Amino acid sequence: MKILLPVDGSDYSRSAVDFVASRSTLIGTESDVQVMNVQLAVPVRAARVVGKAALSEYYAEESDKALKPALRRLATAGLQASERAVVGSPGEEIASAATAGKVDLIIMGSHGRSALRGLLVGSVTNDVLARSRTPMLVLRGRNTTTADTLKVGIAVDGSKYGLAAVKYVLRHAALFGAKPDITVIHVASDLAGAMMPDMSGIALPPFSDAEVRALQKKSFESAVAPVRRLLAKGSISASEVCLVGNPGDELSAYAKKKKLDVLVMGSHGYGAFKAAVMGSVATRVMARSTVPLLLIRQA
Repeated sequence: MKILLPVDGSDYSRSAVDFVASRSTLIGTESDVQVMNVQLAVPVRAARVVGKAALSEYYAEESDKALKPALRRLATAGLQASERAVVGSPGEEIASAATAGKVDLIIMGSHGRSALRGLLVGSVTNDVLARSRTPMLVLRGRNTTTADTLKVGIAVDGSKYGLAAVKYVLRHAALFGAKPDITVIHVASDLAGAMMPDMSGIALPPFSDAEVRALQKKSFESAVAPVRRLLAKGSISASEVCLVGNPGDELSAYAKKKKLDVLVMGSHGYGAFKAAVMGSVATRVMARSTVPLLLIRQA
């Protein structure tokens, strides 16, 4: 598995490093981890005054402050990672490196602010999400699990994006530990709240309680049945849960209540701003939850 691990020396990136270092099952495989640091370019006028040699030395020293501790932490865990230092726009450089290197996963720590607020202040995480379709694990806040075996939720909705999330988990099972605790989650529509006017103009529920339950069960089975077959082929056991309501809200609440270590979701691959405007489920989950979110991007 090829992993790109951007670091900047902050507590958030150290959490991402600790997460990778805790992947005992993954480290036992032929994993390929590259630790990357991006330095913002010094303004042209200042660069001219300082001189090329001194500027290069400055960039190298600043990169080493982030890279060397990360490399030592990974080496202590038995993982020899490569390093890369570049100068430029962090979001652009990280996305470009992920695409050019054909990595399987970008792992980034994030400050934990809501996705929309982070977007407006131009966070690196949102910039990478906007520029890349490489799968990305966003670790929210300073603390994350360091257990090898993870509690994993996989959100499915019957679309190709949900199936892509399941296939990713199967393809990279070592990332989640030797015996991960997996739950397949589907959120059905709350049809009970729908109302339709009759001929007299009085609002009446279009479905009876029994009909609502039947429709929700049908939605659940339609979304989960293909997933069962995929997991069975991969010899992976999983529990199943059907929630009812707004997908973003329900997934966020469930992940928090059950203390999931990671929530895996498929995403249509729109840029972060377009996704926010369109109210995507992934954006809503990021805005309402600090549970680590693994986004599998699809065109």
